[in-house]
Amino acid sequence: MGNPAFKLPAFDDAPARPLADELINDPAIDRILNAVRGHLGLEIAFVSRYVENEQRELTHVSTDLELPMGAGFREDREDSYCWHILQGRLPELIQDPADHPLTEKLAITKFLPVGCHVNTPLRLADGTVWGSFCALGREPRRDMNQRDLEILQSFAGLAGERIEASLSEQIGLQQARERVEAMLDGHAVTMFQQPIHELATGKPVGVECLARFPDLNKRGPDAWFDDAERVGLGNELEMTAVRCALETVGQVPDGIYAAINASPATILSGALRHTLEEAGADNLVIEITEHQEVSDFAALAREIKALKPFCRIAIDDVGTGYAGLRHLVELQPDILKMDMVLTREIDSDPARRAITAAMVQFASEIGCKLVAEGIETEEERAVMQDLGVDYGQGYLFARPLPVIAAQQHLLGVTMEE
Repeated sequence: MGNPAFKLPAFDDAPARPLADELINDPAIDRILNAVRGHLGLEIAFVSRYVENEQRELTHVSTDLELPMGAGFREDREDSYCWHILQGRLPELIQDPADHPLTEKLAITKFLPVGCHVNTPLRLADGTVWGSFCALGREPRRDMNQRDLEILQSFAGLAGERIEASLSEQIGLQQARERVEAMLDGHAVTMFQQPIHELATGKPVGVECLARFPDLNKRGPDAWFDDAERVGLGNELEMTAVRCALETVGQVPDGIYAAINASPATILSGALRHTLEEAGADNLVIEITEHQEVSDFAALAREIKALKPFCRIAIDDVGTGYAGLRHLVELQPDILKMDMVLTREIDSDPARRAITAAMVQFASEIGCKLVAEGIETEEERAVMQDLGVDYGQGYLFARPLPVIAAQQHLLGVTMEE
């Protein structure tokens, strides 16, 4: 008789997805298997999954015995107790295989040998039977009962939660990879530009090029770059954004610089330098984002020096990022951008004013310009100007704009002046 109340994963001709290393080596599942063996007094406990070609694969095995099979071992599912239990041909609790004629046809019965067997299917949240959770001993156990099966089922539930979480993470990573890969040709990437103004005169001096991706209202740029980093495509997505930004810099008016963001990892890869060499664009600034730890500042400084013939260098989020003052000196930036945390309500916060005054002095000492990000009010702008900050960027001047709108904004401000 069969069991119609289950469904198997649809493998078609494609092989089952490889298990993540974190799942294969999950110590929690090992502890669960060890615990069920201890509670039931059995020699072997394992987790298996159903895979392509009508087979099943052992994924985790707990035993003190020398067995001829371990994690990764595959066999025809028809040769396993687990499959016949799933089909309703054998019970989940088998005290003695001799009680069931079907077990005589299964080679594993004498091969191990199997003396008793307790098993429950592992089902995912959508009802799919992923595999099975099993414990067995080499001797018959007439004392085993429904309570023992319930104990095993409880431990199986814990293991199933770990497996489901790992599979969900794998699916999420695959979906993230597919999303990011769809962006790498640049066709779905839109560039915006946010103007940067001189505080003393109000004249525009630069724009920051900002990449925008589909579903902007649901997933901001940071989420896209985080996805790319998670799936090992961080540099690739950044370089896509760089190339898209370079395509727009020709529309920036003369005398105004275009800042393009790049992480230390992308700079260290050398890909940015090669791209800038080929681009031949003028009045570029590479803005180094401070969202990654840098393990080798000396190597970063060398690569930045190699970039200098093609661009100026700005350091982003100064005051909250990874770079101490000594490292800032080593990187020899042309522009420092203060994090907007220092800008917020600076007109009413003496501590923020003191930090900004120190940053103004520091920038002057090393010969670079200072940009205050996130200026939203006239009061914030006035305080920054009074303290000696060179440039400002924020909603007070303009939000990030489509490239043509940014060009019109910059030309309009220039003509008014």
